Formats: sequence, structure tokens, C-alpha cells
Amino acid sequence: MGVWKARLLSTNLLLLHPNAKHVCWRSTTTTTTKSVSWSVICCVMLFGLGLISLLTGHVASHLEWYSHRLRHRALYYSTPDGSDHAPIDIWESQYSKYYYGCKERGRHFRPAVRERKSKGYLLIATSGGLNQQRNGITDAVVVARILNATLVVPELDHQSFWKDDSDFANIFDMNWFITYLAKDITIVKRVPDKVMRSMEKPPYTMRVPRKSEPEYYLDQVLPILSRRRVLQLTKFDYRLANNLDDELQKLRCRVNYHALRFTKPIRELGQRLVMRMRKMASRYIAVHLRFESDMLAFSGCYFGGGEKERRELGEIRKRWTTLPDLSHDGERKRGKCPLTPHEVGLMLRALGFTNDTYLYVASGEIYGGDETMQPLRDVFPNIYTKEMLAQKEELKPFLPFSSRLAAIDYIVCDESNVFVTNNNGNMAKILAGRRRYMGHKRTIRPNAKKLSALFMSRHEMDWDTFASKVKACQRGFMGEPDEMRPGRGEFHEYPSTCVCEKPFMDDLSQDGFRPPKLAANNVTVNGGGNEESVRKRSGRMAST
Repeated sequence: MGVWKARLLSTNLLLLHPNAKHVCWRSTTTTTTKSVSWSVICCVMLFGLGLISLLTGHVASHLEWYSHRLRHRALYYSTPDGSDHAPIDIWESQYSKYYYGCKERGRHFRPAVRERKSKGYLLIATSGGLNQQRNGITDAVVVARILNATLVVPELDHQSFWKDDSDFANIFDMNWFITYLAKDITIVKRVPDKVMRSMEKPPYTMRVPRKSEPEYYLDQVLPILSRRRVLQLTKFDYRLANNLDDELQKLRCRVNYHALRFTKPIRELGQRLVMRMRKMASRYIAVHLRFESDMLAFSGCYFGGGEKERRELGEIRKRWTTLPDLSHDGERKRGKCPLTPHEVGLMLRALGFTNDTYLYVASGEIYGGDETMQPLRDVFPNIYTKEMLAQKEELKPFLPFSSRLAAIDYIVCDESNVFVTNNNGNMAKILAGRRRYMGHKRTIRPNAKKLSALFMSRHEMDWDTFASKVKACQRGFMGEPDEMRPGRGEFHEYPSTCVCEKPFMDDLSQDGFRPPKLAANNVTVNGGGNEESVRKRSGRMAST
């Protein structure tokens, strides 16, 4: 509007002086006196008043705009070429209020098949740590639905790297799990003794390929289940395809975000730690460092620890016989290496978090111990862990069990104002998906591919330049709603089917910003598929 006014003003001046290249005010003397009518004088006065009004309004609007920019300058992220984008609040997304988690069943969703009418009993042996097993349990429920099978409460992995002998009921509220999903599938705690005695052979055991489509289960697994009545699927992690019918995706959300509730002792201790963090600061950041020796060895990266590091991590890496030899520099350039604790601290300071911010660090035993953590403490002195917040008596019952300790970390991270991941591991992905589902709570994932090069050259630039470049690198990695694009990532990290738009999306927010229009087929608007679409996608469902 200001530009249009300026053009109008210049046009009027040229009309007043059609033969002049430059218009200026000067005193002239003439020998000829002309009479001027009152109408002309009035027109000139009115024009002068209008001109003053235009100029003062234009200047005032620009002053207001510049003052707004100066007040919020720290919240603007710039691209490397210096162009500005919309302001980003580092603590929360201004668009989160426009979306909500939706997991309701569709109108044509059939009731769960009762135990006596099901195709048989499905036994599941999960694999990995807590969150890898959580993913396996979620998919096990969906597979049971596809097969019209009765699911036996899944068996947890006792043989993995973490050596935790916890059972399902030690970590998750089993009765809640069974009751919450009663409309989706039938779940029993064990195969009835009568059925086991009637079997001529032990339960058939098989392992399905990773990310198998529903067709595979219907063609390869269902016939065996129908014939043997009891079937066990082993190493059950990531054994179901990522892209499924909307109804099955929403079932995943009901399992992961609602049915898998931790036991009361775990929930109570986790909430106590959250309250203690809130008592010290009204808001806090949770950082999942994932800088333990197994993670570093698996990554194949080098972190500057010399021959000692190469030898120790090399020995651990031998546990995975199928891992190839990797180039340390190549993996770092590809963004496959987790950031060091110091690099995480530098990233957060560059994004705008002050050094009096409180951090909760969720992690196992950090490789390198206090020496590795000290650079992060120098940047953020207010660092706490579950061991620091909990009393010894409170934590003692959980200490021998890594999965139960991880569950406590899960709760404190989930309740944080900002969650920072440091790798693409299972906890990072599952928590990121949950936080999107629960209202797009701020979740920061380092853009390691771009940041790695920036960290290597940070001594060649001043802090302001470095901070500006970090902000530019992190655009698209801050947990904003529009980061959910069709086909991006794993469903449990980007649960697009289960994120719905609230009504009146086109209304402007109080701040004057419109919520981003997300890609089609990416966000559901109060709807979903039905089992007919499941049949169309997978060919058919197991008939009752």
C-alpha cells in the first residue's frame, strides 16, 4: 500500500510540473501579478493536507513494521542467502493449535472377532530394546486384525544387548492394554490349556520378512495359522509394511499412543521427575543424547578418541556380523553420525536457547563419561538426569532393568516443552511421532548432514554467522506441522493419518499468521478409510 501511495504522489507532482525533470521548491520573483480564485486556493490547501496525511501515514506504518522486526529479530530464521522467513518460536509451534490427534474408528469398522470364532492364536516374540519392542507390539495388533486372529500378550526380548528379563506386565499395564483394544481385536494372556493339550504338535514358529505387506500375511501366514491353530512369529520388529489402509494406520495410533500405557509404578516415578523439573523451571528441554557405546559402534563413526576409541568400538561392532566396513568421514558427510554432546549444546545455543535453560538428559551410560559430558555442561550448567532427580530409594527397584529405566526417560521426554533427538533410533522416532500426534509439541532433530560440515568450519566464522547458519540448516527439522509430507519417513515418526485439522482452518490466528496448508493425502479431516478399502489394498481380509 505504501508503494502505491508513493507512486500516486510522484504522478501528481509530475502533473503539476510536466516539463521539469526535477521538482524542487524555490523562491522566484515575477513582475506579473495574477489573480487567483478562492476555489484554486482551496484545492491547493486540500491537496497539501492530503499530501501530509499520506507521508505521515506511510512513515508511521514503516516505523511500526521495523519496530516489530527489531522486537522479534531473534525469532527469524534466515536462509544462507540472507532472505527472511516467517518467525519461529523456538519453544513451541504457533500452528500447533490448528491440529489434533485423531484415532477414531470408521463407520464401517467391524467389531473384533471373538476368541472362539477367530482363525487361531497368534504368539509374538518381539526383538530389541524398549521402543523397538513397542513398535513390534503395535504391528502385532494390526497383524492380528488382518488375520482375524486372537492375539496372545506379546513376549518381550530377554536376549538382546540390554539383557533385560522384564515381561510385558512389568513394563506395560496389561489389563488396560487388553481392555482398550477390545473393540479392535481379542487379546488373551495365554493360550488356553485345553487348546494346548489338543495340539498334536508344538506351536509352529516362523519369521516373516521385514516390512511385509498384508497380502503376505494372508497368503503365507494365514493358511498355517488356520491349520495349526497356534502360530508364533519371532524377531517381530518392523515386520509389517509402513503404508497401510487408513483404518489400520489409525489402529496403530490407538495401540501406540493409548493402549500401551506404562505400569503405575513407572508412571508415578516419571511424573514425579517431571514435577521436579517444573519446580525448578517452568519449561525445560529433554535431550535424548543416545551417545552410548553400542550406538557409536553401530554407526561406524569416529569421535576423536584415538586408538582407544577405535579398538573399543571396533570390538562392540563385531557383534553385528552383517555390518559392512564404513568410511568414518563418509558417514559423517552423509549425516549418519550422532552429534557429540558438545555439538548438541552448540546447536541449541545457536538456535537461541540461553545458558540458563534447564536440560533433562535421557541416556544410558555415556561413552567417555564425565569427560564427554563436560563441554555440554559448560554451555548449559543446569543439566539433570533421572539419577540426579530421583532419590536412591525411588530408583532402586528399577536399576537392574534397562527397559524400565528407559520407560522413565520416555515419560520425562514426552512431557518436556522441547524434545531434542540425536539420532534416528527407535525412541527418537516414536517420541517424535507421539509429540506430533499430541499437538505438534516442539521436537528438534539435528540436520546432521548439513551441521557436520558447519561444525568442522565453525572456527572460521564469528558466532553470529555460525548461529545464523545453524538456524538456516534447521529449517524443516523443528517439528512444524508442514514437515509431514506424503511418503516421508516411517509412520510411527510421521503419523499423518492420525493428525487432523481443526475446524475453521482458514481463520487467521491472533498473531495474524495462517496455519500452513499441508499436502493432500497427508492429513485426515475427520474421516478415514474402512475395511472395504483394506480389502481393495490387500486383496482381501481373512474371512470369519
